[in-house]
Amino acid sequence: MSRKVVITGLGAVTPLGTGVQKFWENIKAGKLGISAIDSFDTERTGVKFGGIVRDFDETAYYGVEGCFEKKEAKHIDRFTKYAVVSAHEALEDAGTDFSDLDPYKAGVMVGSGIGGIDLTLSEYRKYLEKGAGRVSPFYIPMMISNMASGTISIKTGFRGANMDISTACATGTHCIGEAFRKIKDGYLDVCIAGGTESAREEFTYAAFANMKALTKCDVLEKASIPFDRDRSGFVLGEGCGVLILEEYEHAKARGAKIYAEIAGYGATCDGYHMTSPMPTGEASAMGMKLAVEEAGLAPEDIDYINAHGTSTGLNDKYETAAIKLAFGQHAYNLKINSTKSMIGHLLGAAGAVEAIVTVKSLQEGFVHETVGTKNPDDECDLDYCINGGIRCEIKNALSNSLGFGGHNATICLKKI
Repeated sequence: MSRKVVITGLGAVTPLGTGVQKFWENIKAGKLGISAIDSFDTERTGVKFGGIVRDFDETAYYGVEGCFEKKEAKHIDRFTKYAVVSAHEALEDAGTDFSDLDPYKAGVMVGSGIGGIDLTLSEYRKYLEKGAGRVSPFYIPMMISNMASGTISIKTGFRGANMDISTACATGTHCIGEAFRKIKDGYLDVCIAGGTESAREEFTYAAFANMKALTKCDVLEKASIPFDRDRSGFVLGEGCGVLILEEYEHAKARGAKIYAEIAGYGATCDGYHMTSPMPTGEASAMGMKLAVEEAGLAPEDIDYINAHGTSTGLNDKYETAAIKLAFGQHAYNLKINSTKSMIGHLLGAAGAVEAIVTVKSLQEGFVHETVGTKNPDDECDLDYCINGGIRCEIKNALSNSLGFGGHNATICLKKI
């Protein structure tokens, strides 16, 4: 059995706005969602900026069906709240609660790279200062990274396959890809898929900074500049992206608004290094090739790639090498950009939020600027859309994610 899978709903919480419409309008306008960190003294880490969600008001969702009550919210971690709210928006956008389906054919795959790390740190401080008896009994069910997916299931009644695929920065894309396969192969009819993350503690910034992953740039506009010769590391961000994936015939029968078709998925592993991508780009290139092949397309059919594009020295040049390896001379015809230039790196949520950007780009025929990038590295010589957003027809697109551990994920989307 092989079935067509389409995207019928979108939901997001991002540093450029809560809600897909606000987020996308700010993306098109080329606005910067990165801002100065104000929750701790940045002198100790040297990291000045973050992709921080500023407009999320959880009180607005108290008592809203499918979200959470005020009392309940005390026992839900922030990364899970982002996921619940994003899933609620995506279902509203889809225009149905899917109650007509067998609940065991409705799944949830919303992952997180590091889950409730902020809660872990605060509860550990409590343990050290006040003793073991003061550790919250809610700590474990709040912190574990699968709780976002589990809570969405509790709120929706979806009882099918429910998974938290945690592959660092490739988490969101892997969740979408695996959900696609579950529907394509007949195991599910609908799936809520995506990624969520929220890490604001100084400790987390220090850890990423000490491994030389984060930028310590003190000029806001130059903090996240993917593919630029002056790039100096990524900006740590937070947020959530959720997509409703649905079997095409069911979507058509109910008259659903269809954003795009998800037609291919490639998943590979570098098997090379804990944090560095493979220099040749071979495994990532294979992931792209597999996604294109499953979609029934030729490399020349791809118009646009939403790149992983972290603004780190190694990722950008090795991802560029991978694109060249996968597409040959056609790589120079592709429109390529990095959404991280505007919102930073959302870790486990990155791929899902970037998938939403890719969907909207297909729908509207618009490729956003890689904001801030002015002087591409000599080893980054493709078209990264550095001179502004571009209006052009896009029929087929890829969204790439690369995670620590060598995890590579690519999804292929087709315009409907």
